[in-house]
Amino acid sequence: MTEYLIPTGHSETEFTEKRSRFIGRVWRVSSEEEARQRIEETRKKHYDARHNCWCYLIQDGPVRYSDDGEPQGTAGQPMLNVFQREGVTDVCCVVTRYFGGVLLGAGGLVRAYTQSAKDALDAAGISVVRTWAELAVTCPYPFFERVRQEAAALGGVPGETEYGAQVTLHILLPREQTAEFSRRITELSAGRFAPAELGEVLRDAPRKKV
Repeated sequence: MTEYLIPTGHSETEFTEKRSRFIGRVWRVSSEEEARQRIEETRKKHYDARHNCWCYLIQDGPVRYSDDGEPQGTAGQPMLNVFQREGVTDVCCVVTRYFGGVLLGAGGLVRAYTQSAKDALDAAGISVVRTWAELAVTCPYPFFERVRQEAAALGGVPGETEYGAQVTLHILLPREQTAEFSRRITELSAGRFAPAELGEVLRDAPRKKV
């Protein structure tokens, strides 16, 4: 089964270390060309910054990074390590530094660029891309919330909801949980309704925090 992690969305964070401003940005990207475009956009926006350090990782594609004038190994590689440790791919990160006049030293730079990348990733969130089983459950309205809760307990992701004489919930569920979900819903409803499988879909959904 295909499964990997990507950023949930775009983010921008900022902090100051010894008067230097560090602005971290993360994007979800699908190609090296898109990553390069994000880097160039940031360079143009922050043309007056001392450094625009960057890295990107593409699923089944290249991994690149740049210190952009900082001492070798103090910026791009530490940033890249943040995403590699988290197992996140299809990501581009740029950390812009406005120099504040105080030298941070190699260790200080590594910590600052690592923090900036990590802050930006935390703000962006992490989603898991995987193959999901798509199911629909049509039930009386009083059962609506219980069905949602049972799906969530098994790692399910809610989809669209159709309202009529009864309510129909569309749910994405890990394939290995479909049998257990069907068992729970049949038990919950005393056999009055059950999930219908509609097929499979490859998509991303926010990863639950543990």
